[in-house]
Amino acid sequence: MAGTGRWIFTASMDVDPDKEALFNEVYDQEHVPYLSRVAGVISVKRLKIETLRVTIGGETKTVEPHSGVPRYACVVEIDSPDVLTSAAFAAAVDAGRWPAQVRPYTRNRQHTLHRVIGEAS
Repeated sequence: MAGTGRWIFTASMDVDPDKEALFNEVYDQEHVPYLSRVAGVISVKRLKIETLRVTIGGETKTVEPHSGVPRYACVVEIDSPDVLTSAAFAAAVDAGRWPAQVRPYTRNRQHTLHRVIGEAS
């Protein structure tokens, strides 16, 4: 399904194993809904890295997740990079239990911004 935003923001991270259930609960029940309500946010999706099996050039390869790559990612489709510095976005990322009960147990945090340059419908 083709998106409508011209920008993609990602936040990737690992979480301490003993906090993983809380991490997923708060992310799904609080963090994603807060982010989704910010003006200029088109969609929010969560991802978890898995083993990759792909055929390229007639050869099938299996690629296991490796150390250094965060296990979890959140992909936020936005209208403009300005969304990320808005007061509403700042309030959303610090709302609920996330800042006190989850963020301290995350690590290997990586943030990226991508401009959409091509898309198939």
